[in-house]
Amino acid sequence: MRGAYEPRWRIEPGAGRDLRIGIIGCGGIVSGAHLPAYRAAGLNVSAVFDIDEAKARTVATEFSIPAVAASAEELANRADVDIVDIAVLPWVQPEIVPIVAAAGKHMLCQKPLAMDYATGVAEVETAEAAGVLLAVNHQMRWDAGIAASRDLIAQGALGKVTEVQVQVSVSTPLHLWAWIAGSPHLDIKIHSTHYLDALRSILGDPVWVTSIHGRYPEQAPVIGETVTKTVLEHADGTQGLVATNHYNQHGAPYAEFRFLGTEGALQGTIGLMYDYPNGRPDTLSLYREGREVQAFELDTRWLPDAFLGPMSDLMDAIANGRQPVTAGRQMLPTLAIGEAAYLSAAERRSVRLSEISGDRP
Repeated sequence: MRGAYEPRWRIEPGAGRDLRIGIIGCGGIVSGAHLPAYRAAGLNVSAVFDIDEAKARTVATEFSIPAVAASAEELANRADVDIVDIAVLPWVQPEIVPIVAAAGKHMLCQKPLAMDYATGVAEVETAEAAGVLLAVNHQMRWDAGIAASRDLIAQGALGKVTEVQVQVSVSTPLHLWAWIAGSPHLDIKIHSTHYLDALRSILGDPVWVTSIHGRYPEQAPVIGETVTKTVLEHADGTQGLVATNHYNQHGAPYAEFRFLGTEGALQGTIGLMYDYPNGRPDTLSLYREGREVQAFELDTRWLPDAFLGPMSDLMDAIANGRQPVTAGRQMLPTLAIGEAAYLSAAERRSVRLSEISGDRP
């Protein structure tokens, strides 16, 4: 057994950094995460568009973006745009994907890729038919704590992983986002998809999904599920648990993850959730019997730093002629897990993932 491990978790520069980005949608997540991450990395954002022109112009001025397009079509067809970052509401995204594909441009879509599995498949097929790359912005894969854990597990620090737990109990001001408050599918589709996909990036696809959902009695005007427990069961016996509560109004908040293995364990915190949207860096420690606890210093944040990951990877994929890590087809199982969780909660039973995806067990 090695005496000490050093995880690789920083986002590598990669190739294709000279590709030019156009952004459709100029909401808070773009100005608060996408653009700060891209600016810090020196990426070239050449144009933006939003249906609220004043908002687009404000963002363009703040981030020194040279052009404001008059429409999504105009932006997608600009000669100075190589990649389109689609940052619109989830149910609007399927309308934008064909526009970008028809323009022959690669694209970064937001999570969730779609509000249902069939629509997600259609988006992926549209991009594939046009011969362009579609990546999904599942940026938690690049969050420091998750990326470091994935690397340590790949190095063999835990032996065989046997169980994973993600437990988050915080007070989230969901009512501040009208589209989130009004969504009948909330935590699993919009929030916990981050955790479920992060687990997929390390454990692979589960076979079974079991989920229960609840609502805080005083959560109005928020209508979707805000308290959830989801269990993932894998073919090799590995189990994953994602438990969230967005209405911890009185107790101390916590946002923790644990990877348990035959030779060690990783324990960490998800810093963003302690003071959203400011947050703090994650923490991560490695525990092994007979060894001192090894704590790792993680000095970047999920928001905005991890948002460089999917875009940087997409750029490198374009430059090197490969599929991105979060390619649309590779992200369909994440979408299927969410849909399986809703079916499980509705019918109060475990759901085989293949019920959603149609794949063989």
